[in-house]
Order: sequence, then structure tokens, then C-alpha cells
Amino acid sequence: MPVILETDPKFSELDEFIDSLPDKKGMLIGVLHKAQEIFGYLPKEVQHHVAEKLQIPESNVFGVVTFYSFFTMKPRGKYQIKVCLGTACYVKGGQKISDRVKEELGVTGDEPTPDGLFSVQEVRCLGACSMAPVMLIGERDFYGRLTPDKVRQIIETYKRKENKK
Repeated sequence: MPVILETDPKFSELDEFIDSLPDKKGMLIGVLHKAQEIFGYLPKEVQHHVAEKLQIPESNVFGVVTFYSFFTMKPRGKYQIKVCLGTACYVKGGQKISDRVKEELGVTGDEPTPDGLFSVQEVRCLGACSMAPVMLIGERDFYGRLTPDKVRQIIETYKRKENKK
């Protein structure tokens, strides 16, 4: 995992955001959301920087980052694929969907693909049990009643979208 240096211009963008806050007290989660939006994840260098800027212990920042599942300390792909393995999805083949997604992308865990486009995360529930098995790509693209055979076509849609840019 690359080390992020404080000379990275992204730190200036984060500082600008923090400095614009009228009151920094109680803004840790908001600042972490902005930091993750800017950097894509929250490595220790970013957590240290946030702690210094907000004048709070680094352990407080780490505690929040590790407590909330929407924060990550590892890089993620541009398209984050969440495959549901909750009870309904698991019973209806969720693990087979997850396995096929990883096979199609050539990854074994939740690391991003070499091109940085995709990462896969197995989650416990996406709240769409009636459409099991389901997966979510990004924040809004839900796919339900999946079969392993549908996975390639879905992933190809996103690859084509990137190739048009």
C-alpha cells in the first residue's frame, strides 16, 4: 500500500474543508467522510493529519474509523461491489455470486483490481431480501435475483462505461 506524503495536494483540499468549519468540535465523522471522499480511504497518515488538525488524540480518530463500517483503511476500487451474504441471500446463492464476481475480476479478497476500477466486499445485509441474492455497485445500482451467469454481463457494463471515457 503506498504511503501518502503530507506534500500531496489532497491534504490542502482537506485542510481547506476543515478550516471552513465554523466549529470543529464534534465534526470528526464529517471530516472523516470528506477525507475519505478526497483520498478514497483513510490510511494512518490521513488519520494522523485529521487528529492534528482537530486537536484530538489519534486514538479517537482510529476508534471512529474502525468502528463505522463505511470507513476504510484500505484502498477501494472506483466501483465498489457489495455482495450480500445475509441469510436470505446466502440461502439463495449469494456465495456463488460473490465467488463469480471475484473470478470475473481476478481478485481473491477485498483488494482493488490492478486497474483500480473494482473492489468486492461481502456484506451481511443490503436490505433487499425479497430480491435475493443481491449485489450493490456504488451507492445506487442494485442488482437482484442474480445468478452467477448474470455477473459477467453486469461487470462488462461498467468496463464499457470506462472505455468510453
